This record gives sequence, structure tokens and C-alpha cells, in this order.
Amino acid sequence: MDQPQSWRERLYLIIFHTDTPAGQRFDRWLLVCILASLVVVMLDSIGDIHRDYGTVLVALEWIFTALFAAEYLVRLYCSPKPVRYAFSFFGLIDLLAILPAFIGLFYGDAQYLLIVRALRLIRVFRVLKLSPYMKQANFLLTALRGSQQKITVFFVCIATLVTVFGALMYVIEGPQNGFTSIPKGIYWAIVTLTTVGFGDVVPKTPLGQALASLVMITGYSVIAVPTGIFGAELANAMRDNSRLRRPCPSCNKGEHETNAAFCDRCGNPLYSRREPEDA
Repeated sequence: MDQPQSWRERLYLIIFHTDTPAGQRFDRWLLVCILASLVVVMLDSIGDIHRDYGTVLVALEWIFTALFAAEYLVRLYCSPKPVRYAFSFFGLIDLLAILPAFIGLFYGDAQYLLIVRALRLIRVFRVLKLSPYMKQANFLLTALRGSQQKITVFFVCIATLVTVFGALMYVIEGPQNGFTSIPKGIYWAIVTLTTVGFGDVVPKTPLGQALASLVMITGYSVIAVPTGIFGAELANAMRDNSRLRRPCPSCNKGEHETNAAFCDRCGNPLYSRREPEDA
């Protein structure tokens, strides 16, 4: 006869597991509270609403903070490894969801950091059984890891370019035309090279305008480089995933195309007659 579950075990199943009806209900209500809390924070940032309903919004925010604080403490209580949960990704996000409210008691502007609670909406992937989408996101992570060194070299080159262009523009234009310092020139070079073009600082001299034209052309030339690097790595990641990890029984080649029925090295069948291809 099975021993009855303790309160701690029951809470653990409800809070940390979504494969039970109670766990799914808990997470759905939690997501509703997170959304409601975010709406309250956004409404409170609107001047007219804050002036008319500020007291009500603050009261609601403290109610949500109390609920999230209680939930965090219950998670620590029922977790088999509280320290591991506290330093996990979701544990840190849960802590950040309540800290700004208390910091806001001393620094009023910190109250708006409560928008970090939006990160808790990542739980929707567990609640709504969207894990296949998370698996597809692994392609992006693999591509980012594969292109990390190339993109790092690219950004170092871009940083060098904008520093050179910014310093040259400072020398050519000078403070009288708005380029009051080399960092100001670097800011202009970044804005121009990325084709944003705010227009708050513009060159006035013919030589400065010529340099600006060169920076614009360079921006169009290099803006597609990181996209191309990442796209190539993403294609490689998807291609590698499409390979079937099944050794050939004859030549022991380890990978084949997903729908392959015969080895592309020796031509022997990959499956026996009794074994289905989707086994």
C-alpha cells in the first residue's frame, strides 16, 4: 500500500509539474497573474492614468508582489534542491520578479523594472506543450555558437572602422559643426554606418560630406555580412540535423539522409526486411 503524499510532495507536483491537471491549472493562473501585473506596470507609466488611479495601481502591484513572493517561497520550500532552484534560470527570474518592488521603496524609478516579469512568460512553452518549438530554437543556438568567432572578428573590424571614421570627422568638421569630441564623431559614424541616420549631427564641409558618403557606401556593403554568416551556419545546423544517425550494417558509415533506405557509400540496405524504416 502506497504511503500518502505529504503536503510538500503535493505542492511539488502542483508547482513544478505540468503533466497533472492541478499543475496545469496552477501554471495557467500564474500566467494570468503575470500578464495582469505587466498591464498594471504599463498603465502606471502613463501620466494621466497614474495621476487618476495611481493609488489603486500601486495597491494592485503590491498584491501581485505578495502573490509572487509567496509563490517563490513555496517553490523554495517544496523543491527537493532549493539552492539549485534558486540559482537556476527560472529561479533567478522568479526572484527578479519581486525584487524591484522592494527596491522601489528606496528608489522610485526601480518600480518600472518590474517589467522584467515578462520573462516569466517563457513558462508558456511548458504550460501549452510548445516544447517542439523550443527544440527548433536549438537550431538558432547552434548557428550562433558556430558563427560566434566570425561575427566577433566582424564586429572588431566594425569597431575599428567607426573609431577611424569618427576621429577623421572630428578633425575635418570640428566643434563648430557639432562634432565636439571624438566619441561624438564615433556616435555619428555608428549611426551612419548602420544606415539609421538620425540627422542630429551632420557634416557641413565638402570634405566631411565626402567622408560621410564613403561611410554610407561602406554601411551598405557590410550590413549583410553578419546575416550571411549566421544564415550559412543555420543552414549547416539544419543540414546536420537532417542526417540520420544510423550506422550501415555493412560499412559502418554513421550518418545518412533522413529518408535514405540504402547506404550512399556501399549501396547496401540500411533496414532489414522485418524492420520498418521509421523504427
